Amino acid sequence: MNTTHPDQTVDVVISGLGPTGLTLAHLLGKRGLSVVVLEREPQFYGNARAVYTDDECLRIFQAAGIAEELTKDMLLNATFQWVLPDGEVLHQLIQTARPYGWPANNLFYQPLLETSLADGLARYPQVSVRRGREFTRFTQDANGVNVMHIASRGAQYSKQAPVQGETPAAQEGEEVLRARYFVACDGGRSAVRAQLGINMTGKSFPNPWIVVDIKQKDGEDCLRHLPYFSFICDPECPTVSCRQPYGHHRFEFMLMPGQTREYMEQPETVRAYLSKYVDVSKVEILRSLVYTFNALVAEQWRDGRVFLAGDAAHMTPQFVGQGMNAGVRDAYNLAWKLDAVLRGQARDSLLDSYQSERRPHAKAMIDLSIHMKNFVSTANPLLGALRNVATRTARRTPGLREFLSEAKFKPRPRYEAGAYFGLPRQRRAGLEGEQLPQPTVVDRENRPLLLDEALGQGYALIGFAVDPRQSLSAADLQQLAQLDTRYLTLFPAGGRPQGKAAASTPAGLGEWEDMSGECIRRFREAGYAEGAVAIVRPDRFVFAMAKPGQTQSAVHSLLEQLGLQAASRQQEAS
Repeated sequence: MNTTHPDQTVDVVISGLGPTGLTLAHLLGKRGLSVVVLEREPQFYGNARAVYTDDECLRIFQAAGIAEELTKDMLLNATFQWVLPDGEVLHQLIQTARPYGWPANNLFYQPLLETSLADGLARYPQVSVRRGREFTRFTQDANGVNVMHIASRGAQYSKQAPVQGETPAAQEGEEVLRARYFVACDGGRSAVRAQLGINMTGKSFPNPWIVVDIKQKDGEDCLRHLPYFSFICDPECPTVSCRQPYGHHRFEFMLMPGQTREYMEQPETVRAYLSKYVDVSKVEILRSLVYTFNALVAEQWRDGRVFLAGDAAHMTPQFVGQGMNAGVRDAYNLAWKLDAVLRGQARDSLLDSYQSERRPHAKAMIDLSIHMKNFVSTANPLLGALRNVATRTARRTPGLREFLSEAKFKPRPRYEAGAYFGLPRQRRAGLEGEQLPQPTVVDRENRPLLLDEALGQGYALIGFAVDPRQSLSAADLQQLAQLDTRYLTLFPAGGRPQGKAAASTPAGLGEWEDMSGECIRRFREAGYAEGAVAIVRPDRFVFAMAKPGQTQSAVHSLLEQLGLQAASRQQEAS
């Protein structure tokens, strides 16, 4: 054994430089934490896997300070449709509303996304990426984690995963990193999960698909007739047609009974399938690969100071494009909590809420993906006909029409009751445990801004046409300042105080008008009138909603749940 002992401890070591690990590294780096990322491959994989991201995840990239850069290489506001073999459009999904500040449906080319994310890490000198380094094993104690790794010998290196529950034997040339916490973003075949002996529950589906990535050749314009993302509901061959930026395109074809992997991956077979939709002579075939998909969730996402995230924690079928996005959400949920604990702003038990919050939502996305797979890949003609009739009927039926056209079938960013860090919902439509909308707001100079830019990175108290500080003591404000708390008053558009009423407005308070009305509308839907205060977590989920006179009590509950006794109560006790 040739293990080098670490000469320093970093805050977090991440295993895996896919979208989950990259997002987590950005979010931790932006908060000033020291991070080392281990990546087995000496360079990026280079092929597209994920193709889609949504408004919630663009908001997370906004929090990481890289959304504007990433969206330059995306097809924003993409149209999705379900099409029959004869070309009839069964349903189109066109979402123009921006409740979270960004377009709802967006397509990208993953190598460009990953390159931009990786290049952006250069802004954080305390974040280090070590390519060509393979995780081998770890040990942990009460104060940290020792993460062992070796040179991966490039893409040729292959290491057998350890038997579940076993610690792998030491290997020649091992080096060690010491970290306060270790996050495994190392994919569906996670070696970290294997060492922990954590099982995944769910199932793998027997119907394989072949994915074919193409790019139109230079000087050609042969994909104009495929402007949208299409689920082609063909009983003889269910197909996915996915437009991507810069002349890239993806097709996926479901294998039918009797078709083998060897047959489907033959170049002549691939060209024959493509020829139904494109002029094969005008495109370059970048990749063709048969795969099966899994719907699996890890039973446990945390073991002491070690966490699973992304595909290491859950594997999502591709049919609603949420596999990568679920990992990005994991990173967002985990980053601010790690930061809070590492800075002494919360006790370690806050990290237990990572799994209780994220696991149900990830499972709901997996279930939706399975339902979509069943809808698209129906091969029985009778069932297909019934599906078509039901869809046409739903499009003509009030309520069902909005359910489809506004994608209300998609799980909301709302945590299950009793499973989140925050006060219980006071009513069924309550905002507690739900992500706050992000409207465009304007300040006194009518300068527009997305709400999160005014909230900063810490907690926020947002008063609905009221100063949220009015019932707080100086001691409360002092403790909240240690949490990097900001205070805002939010008015409806055109509802800012005028005349004599404006004279009583306190100075030094951020006052904003909700120009798109998203936040104000949600406050009212939840049953709150002017004078209410929202206590918002760093990840923009609502910790509590307080009616007039209840803000101090809610703030004290926040401090107590973080393990910080309210100073005003200490004074009362003394």
